[in-house]
Amino acid sequence: MTSARTAIVVGGGIAGPVAALALRRAGIEATVYEAYAETADGVGGMLSVAPNGLDALRAVGAEEAVRAAARPSARMVMTDGRGRRLSELPGLPGLPASQVLWRSDLYRALHDHAVAEGVPVQTGRRLVAAEETAGGVTAHFADGSTASADVLVGADGIRSTVRGLIDPAAPGPRHVPLLNFGALAGVQVPTDPETMYFAWGRRAFAGYWPHDEGTAWFANVPHAAPMTAAEARRTSPAEWLARLREVYAGDVPAAELVRHTRPEDLQIFGTSEIMPPVPHWYRGRMVLVGDAVHAPSPSSGQGAALAAESAVQLARCLRDLPDVPSAFAAYEALRRARVEKVAARAARTNQSKGLGPAARAVMGVIMPLASRAFFTPEKAHGFEQRHHIDWDAPVSAALTAVPPAKV
Repeated sequence: MTSARTAIVVGGGIAGPVAALALRRAGIEATVYEAYAETADGVGGMLSVAPNGLDALRAVGAEEAVRAAARPSARMVMTDGRGRRLSELPGLPGLPASQVLWRSDLYRALHDHAVAEGVPVQTGRRLVAAEETAGGVTAHFADGSTASADVLVGADGIRSTVRGLIDPAAPGPRHVPLLNFGALAGVQVPTDPETMYFAWGRRAFAGYWPHDEGTAWFANVPHAAPMTAAEARRTSPAEWLARLREVYAGDVPAAELVRHTRPEDLQIFGTSEIMPPVPHWYRGRMVLVGDAVHAPSPSSGQGAALAAESAVQLARCLRDLPDVPSAFAAYEALRRARVEKVAARAARTNQSKGLGPAARAVMGVIMPLASRAFFTPEKAHGFEQRHHIDWDAPVSAALTAVPPAKV
């Protein structure tokens, strides 16, 4: 094991609590420092935790806490804007169903489980600087307080402060030309239990799935210019719903879902952002996990799962390797190629969501044929969802060669 016995974990979203749980299991006392004074209750749309994410959460004892806040989604159905099924992808044999839940419920489940397991969580502690010494690292927070430990883990999201401390020239997030919304509509549309639906409408893409109180849905609307969530929220929810009614006019069932959504229930997220490959995952005693270093598009369905995987693998490397530099190098070697492959697949999915009417019509013909011929569930998701982390297996010191980043 490295000489690291204590860790500062910056960020209390998804990767942070999982990292703290994994580090504690590896024998490293970890404290989570969250910038916001309160939890993220009520913030964020729906997401899914894929089977590989559940596998990573199982390694730190958090799987059941997440399942308790979620509902299973065992298959995906692709449709066109007229409600016709184009293809269906069942879950992979031998794997559990993905779990679908509100992002805020995932935050709460992980936070509460970490606290119950003895992880200290300090809120209202926004990192502004870090100072390294030969024996440790000291974090400086906006309120004037400090904290010191052997290592500092940056789990502070796509706009990571820690990423800039590691490499001031690090790239920031990139814009994806899709404007995003989500809501719970007060209407039940025809759905199968434990199924998520993805619909390529005439002008925009939509996803939906059954919910006890109606139908949960999200919208991806082509939008060339970047727009932050704050900018998007300057337009009232009622006005956005009026625009969405125009965008989805005639689409089945998106038009009905928008029509039965109340303005106060519409969540407005702005355009998507992703992280391009990050050249430097660590420096000295600081290292990145989760969206701070690899934020794939939401189209991947893998953001939460990859964050959990990386948190667990980082802890294994610090547990098994003799010093911090070799542990961080092995961690990057274990993770970089995998997360970049997932991100590339999601980028191709994003392109399909922005197709024009003619291309969508062609896809409506090709997709059913492709799904029968070669687009099998195993080929579509096997690489991602069958990934397993053997917590008890030792990490090899030979894991040091990392391919250069493609920036």
